[in-house]
Amino acid sequence: MSDPEVPEREMRVADATAGNWVDQYAPAWSRPYLKLMRADRPVGTWLLLWPCFWSITLAAPLGEGWPGLRHLYLPELETLILFAIGSFVMRGAGCTINDILDHAFDAKVARTRSRPIPSGAVTLRQAWGFLIGLCLLGLIVLMQFNWFAVALGAGSLVLVGLYPLAKRITYWPQAVLGLTFNWGALLGWAAVTGSLSLPPVLLYMGCICWTIGYDTIYAHQDKDDDAPLGLKSTALKFGDKTKLWLTGFYLAAIGFFAAAGFSAHIGWIYYLGLSIGSWHLMRQITRTRIDDPDRCLTVFKSNRDFGAILFASFVAGTLGSGLN
Repeated sequence: MSDPEVPEREMRVADATAGNWVDQYAPAWSRPYLKLMRADRPVGTWLLLWPCFWSITLAAPLGEGWPGLRHLYLPELETLILFAIGSFVMRGAGCTINDILDHAFDAKVARTRSRPIPSGAVTLRQAWGFLIGLCLLGLIVLMQFNWFAVALGAGSLVLVGLYPLAKRITYWPQAVLGLTFNWGALLGWAAVTGSLSLPPVLLYMGCICWTIGYDTIYAHQDKDDDAPLGLKSTALKFGDKTKLWLTGFYLAAIGFFAAAGFSAHIGWIYYLGLSIGSWHLMRQITRTRIDDPDRCLTVFKSNRDFGAILFASFVAGTLGSGLN
């Protein structure tokens, strides 16, 4: 229940965890901006980061990375750190542009009306200035990589701008999100090798299928508000057949992830880890209750754990590949 003595603009955002670090520890002046970039809801940063980490790990043998662990030398560690910073910043930029474009809709949806712009904590002008600052920080991070990676990273900006508009014109905005949110699956490989090849493309395809699955679960939270506003989603398109569609997309994701590992010639232990991750995805489907928003949010957040399982699997498989 909301505290009537606390102004709406200072309240916790609806889907943020109680006691999150932003509300607890961040300086008061910074909280609206940290909430605008979803720093109080870090699961999105993890979901953006994991494909980057997977791709970097998959490419590491070609860049003479992980095998050097035998000599206590981690040349890919700097790349991982840069991608972690870049993911935090660019996820924030993506959320900011999304909220700028959607602020009128957000004010009419129960789950989103407490966000900084519709609540009045941040003005549109302030949001635009903050967005420019985040993009400049992202550019600084991107410029640390080779020129092929820089050009590839810049190419993602078109998708970043298109995604917030997709829900207005197609029932497949989750597919557009998949194309956008998983660009790191291509970029991580490019940052290590300076090129692209089949493994990162297969990884990217798997990530797109994975994202359509988990964001469909997420979208079921808003379907009752979206339909009257004329907004579209796969949650509305799939309806009562959602679990069947989830099964198809998650199985496709698993197939692409297996093919990515096979094409990169990583060790057999990767497939053992992938089987554990596959069980995790299938369990998500059984746990999902499409008419229970709280359950949908919980299941959605569990994809952070799937990302960790697959990252550990890629690391183990790469170290066991025998590549030098």
